[in-house]
Amino acid sequence: MVGKTLKLQIKREESLTLHLLLTAPKALREEERKRIFLLPGDVQVSRQACELTTILGSCVAVCLWDERLNTGGMNHFLLPQCTNRTGNSMRFGNLAIQRLLQELLESGCLRRNLRAKIFGGAALFRNGSNYELSLGAKNVALAESMLNNARIPIMARDTGGQLGRKIKFNTDDGTTWVKQI
Repeated sequence: MVGKTLKLQIKREESLTLHLLLTAPKALREEERKRIFLLPGDVQVSRQACELTTILGSCVAVCLWDERLNTGGMNHFLLPQCTNRTGNSMRFGNLAIQRLLQELLESGCLRRNLRAKIFGGAALFRNGSNYELSLGAKNVALAESMLNNARIPIMARDTGGQLGRKIKFNTDDGTTWVKQI
């Protein structure tokens, strides 16, 4: 529907036919969208049209999007939990998710308008047995737990398995592209 014209016919009595033209907003051209690649430990939030990209194995990326402000962000973390009270590395899921949420709230987003997507958490070096013991599974479990505790609905996920993933997330409309690699 984006960028296309929709024709509606509304009939009133037999002698009158009303034609309406509704045009959806045009989609951004690829060159109009800023592109940022996230490395492990990165957190990025944008109020402008931006394509956030990352590559994941056992790491996890959480994408949050405010559907009313068309603002979104993504993190990329390696390990589930930082237990050191003085630690501040975004390579840990508990800190990276907290930072992502904090930055979105500071940019004007409301928690009740946020929607989440979770990606990654593969068990790259396992033969499929005991996935729940893998680092990837622990990363996914932490992300799900923190989002549930924050009461942010998880709208999509592509997690687990034995393959890595390339993720592209558009901060302005919340669309996501995933390719297993």
